[in-house]
Amino acid sequence: MSSVWDDVVGQKPAVERLEAAAVGGPVHAYLFVGPPGCTKVEAARAFAARVLGGGDDPDQRDARLALRGEHPDVREVRRVGPSISAEQAREIVRVSSLAPTEGPRKVLVLDEFHLLRPEGAALLLKTIEEPPESTMFVICADFVPHELVTISSRCARIDFRPIAEGVVAARLLTEGVGPLEAQAAARAAMGDLDRARLLASDPELAERRRGFVEAARRLDGSGAVAMAVAAELLESIDRAAEPLSARHASEVAELDARIAELGERGSGKKQLEDRHRRELRRHRTDELRAGLATMSATYRDSMTSGAAVDVDGCARAVHRIHGALESLERNPNERLLMESLMWSLPDTTGVTA
Repeated sequence: MSSVWDDVVGQKPAVERLEAAAVGGPVHAYLFVGPPGCTKVEAARAFAARVLGGGDDPDQRDARLALRGEHPDVREVRRVGPSISAEQAREIVRVSSLAPTEGPRKVLVLDEFHLLRPEGAALLLKTIEEPPESTMFVICADFVPHELVTISSRCARIDFRPIAEGVVAARLLTEGVGPLEAQAAARAAMGDLDRARLLASDPELAERRRGFVEAARRLDGSGAVAMAVAAELLESIDRAAEPLSARHASEVAELDARIAELGERGSGKKQLEDRHRRELRRHRTDELRAGLATMSATYRDSMTSGAAVDVDGCARAVHRIHGALESLERNPNERLLMESLMWSLPDTTGVTA
């Protein structure tokens, strides 16, 4: 039997809490905290569907529209630009004060709230603490930064975990992915179902992982080799974005068809373009993280393999790779980062792939 919660994967404790809240009467604000791809946004839609629809049937009109992101009383707000600005925060306050369009309640789903600017947090605090009786907030964040601590204390917090590898693989199988591809994508996705779906359609996944593994064996301390390896790895990441770019092209074509029929006003074209840019940026960063984590594991495995390797050199390599991983938070120049890292790694003549 289908349920509004069907797309919330591997999050049984969260679903149980939300179902109980829907039955017992939801509070004014919820904070969903969990890593990307953990289906917390799907949970926000499902919770809105459950509250507005009054039941667990995904085919009920209110539930169906909420699950598709098309319900007039479910407003999904996403950042414009690199962060949620004060201007966006003022618009959220304004929208929260409006009466629902159809029923007695409306739901505001605020995504990527960990990117809220401090001035935006100050503007939103009072509204989230005491919204109009007809308004319920569902706030989604990857983590709770300092700027969000006070707002967090005004919300009922629901935690979401990375999805277990086996659960991701099982979900991919139900979506028509082959067993081998599902296992490989689940392993590389590190608990992110959205990423696993992309990787499942990526024929070069295994080759790309192999490239990062073999990079440790190829480096010899020379700048020429370091730059060549860095260039090859980044080119493989460029190719990895092709399935995502193809999906984006399909979405643009669908939107263009609607614009041709109905006109551009209110079409959401700018929002679609902004989302595509964010998804491509995140995809590249995820690929770099996964690749460098694979490379780090290669050095660690070499240290414990019992072979005659430079253990101290391998330990330094792991430390430097972790430093590069941390620097990805600052959105660095990828080519300079990779070239500098490859050149800084010790001679790995003794490392076996």
